[in-house]
Amino acid sequence: PVGISFYTFQTMSYTVDVYRRQLPACRSFVDFALFVSFFPQLVAGPIVRASELLPQIQRPRQMSSADMLAGFRQFTIGLFKKVFIADNLASYVDFQFDNAGLFDAPSTWLAVMAYTIQIYCDFSGYSDMAIGTARMIGFHFSENFRLPYLSVSITEFWRRWHISLSSWLRDYLYIPLGGNRLGRVRTYVNLILTMLLGGLWHGASWNFAVWGLLHGGALSLHRRWRGRGEPIEQAASPVWYRLASWATTMLIVTGGWVLFRAASWHEAALIFRQLLAAQPGFHHVSPFALLVVAGFMVHHGLIVSRWTESLRLPLELPLSSRLTPAALFTMLLLTLLHWPQAYQPFIYFQF
Repeated sequence: PVGISFYTFQTMSYTVDVYRRQLPACRSFVDFALFVSFFPQLVAGPIVRASELLPQIQRPRQMSSADMLAGFRQFTIGLFKKVFIADNLASYVDFQFDNAGLFDAPSTWLAVMAYTIQIYCDFSGYSDMAIGTARMIGFHFSENFRLPYLSVSITEFWRRWHISLSSWLRDYLYIPLGGNRLGRVRTYVNLILTMLLGGLWHGASWNFAVWGLLHGGALSLHRRWRGRGEPIEQAASPVWYRLASWATTMLIVTGGWVLFRAASWHEAALIFRQLLAAQPGFHHVSPFALLVVAGFMVHHGLIVSRWTESLRLPLELPLSSRLTPAALFTMLLLTLLHWPQAYQPFIYFQF
């Protein structure tokens, strides 16, 4: 069934929290049924804990104009991400991956970067719409994405990406396995096992298993590196070092997305061959994809380099808190004018 993994995780966390006596058992079948089947985030997250949602279900609520406006703004942002950006990148990305190995290195790099942006806008767009819809009817959910591609380490990336899943894996897998309490080697093993299971949660295939192992290994290496000095994400580091750390993190994440998107191990190998070996092939560039990827690189590069504090701090605020009515109207207009003809389901509906 659609969304089975998300409501399975929600009910599992409830059961474990009650067993650990961290949460009182819900005595109302109706309240519990609403917790399990709450429609905004049912099929693709975020994974909402019982400790966050049940108290809001059980207490009286009043819909307010402030909640309606804030929810509508966040829903609009999510719709813009999904329809205008992700769906309009999808046809180019699909064509490139379906014909893996036929295109030259620049075209392949553009397609891989386009997918990196597509999956973020598709998934965070759904989260924004779910959180916005819930907000409009009086429910407040925690954010699920915090500009993850600004991360200067793989550890920071997992603190910003799909926060409800990464925190679930931490609390119900990593910590019960021993976390970082049983020595260095066991900590690395726990990280790798946790991410491997996180990869297999997406699907029982080698692609997802290797994707999980890649992230688990990268988290372990970063933990080892971080033990040698001050964490890069907290240090007043030189611009070149922050940019190099950001580029390294993005290479790991982007390489992982190749495994995530490829239909088979063979297809992933063809993509990597074109990226690394620069085999000759056809040149195929989408102007829209090129514009989006270039804008992304400039925008994120300026923030990561801390080019100016007056620029960085506002850009790191949630977008919903910075939108003027004119900007909101422009986003809606662009979304309607560039609505793709072909239906593009949310990527995470398959999980």
